Amino acid sequence: MFKRLEQIFEATGWLRIMMSPLLLGIIIGVLVYLSEPNALRLVIGSTIALIGLIIGIIWANRVKKKQSTISFLARIMANPELEKNETKQK
Repeated sequence: MFKRLEQIFEATGWLRIMMSPLLLGIIIGVLVYLSEPNALRLVIGSTIALIGLIIGIIWANRVKKKQSTISFLARIMANPELEKNETKQK
């Protein structure tokens, strides 16, 4: 049961890592398309979004191979300034 739960958390972490470049690619692709909407800009915008997806997959797989995705996300979300303030208040 715990193995299955760990797999679910790892998959969720993998998706969160993959989504960062994908969302950035989608935003840039939409901006490229909306600057002058035509078929060529649609292809360019879609290509930029696809590149973001590919970069996200590669990055998430590299993180998964080096360490767990959850520990990676915990490390980048940790905020030492908040931890210092909590110890001063006590």
